[in-house]
Amino acid sequence: MNVLENPRSPRVRAVAKLTKRSARAETGLYLLEGPQAVREALTYSPEAIVELFATPTGWEKHPDIRAKASDAGIDVEHVTEYVLNAMADTVTPQGLVAVVRQAPTSVRDIFADSPRLVAICEEIRDPGNLGTIIRAADAAGADAVVLTGRTVDPYNPKVVRATTGSLFHLPVAVGAELADVVEKAHAAGLQILAADVKGDDLLRARADGVLAEPTAWLFGNEARGLEDDALDQADQVLKLPIFGRAESLNLATAASVCLYESAFAQRAASSS
Repeated sequence: MNVLENPRSPRVRAVAKLTKRSARAETGLYLLEGPQAVREALTYSPEAIVELFATPTGWEKHPDIRAKASDAGIDVEHVTEYVLNAMADTVTPQGLVAVVRQAPTSVRDIFADSPRLVAICEEIRDPGNLGTIIRAADAAGADAVVLTGRTVDPYNPKVVRATTGSLFHLPVAVGAELADVVEKAHAAGLQILAADVKGDDLLRARADGVLAEPTAWLFGNEARGLEDDALDQADQVLKLPIFGRAESLNLATAASVCLYESAFAQRAASSS
């Protein structure tokens, strides 16, 4: 078994550079770390995997990943722990790292596919929040996530880790302009619901049947929320009630609740 041992080799350095946005933009590649992310890539998008690296111990520990890689015709490059750590963004990559080709979906294709539930992320800057929203959208059965404005790069390693593989489960559009997204959403028959503390009560909207309609939820920046021009583009602005003493909810938590409220309402309406 040949094992790559030099953490300063050009190949290792090229992989490590993918932690930087400039390198990801230049190459169209990004980094996957850990068995869960690699497993999801092998299951849902094996054609996107460019390189797969593993320590001998990490490789032996996951027979299902070995089988999926074999079925996809993907060879593994064995490396030392030292080399894997040099490649990875996280301190503990858990024995597996992959280099993957970026595959964003166009906004046009997303709305051409008759979606019923979409998350629009406007100016979201925290990688953990964005990754969690993508994961929540996946869990709630949303059809897509659209990133507008200066939202953080979805291929940032921290975002990728926070999605826990959901990046491979639903379409994600990047670099879109909010006005264009709103126009295409309306043309596809979706209402735009903005989540903001200045909005109307979500419980009233639920009672009125608003949440059962095809919806694109609009979520804003962690610190500032949505700017007035963004709020003006929404059909309705809603806020989550706070029943306890908390000052507010974390953005990703609030987005998860909103997406699930719509998912519950839409499924109840379709089954009645």
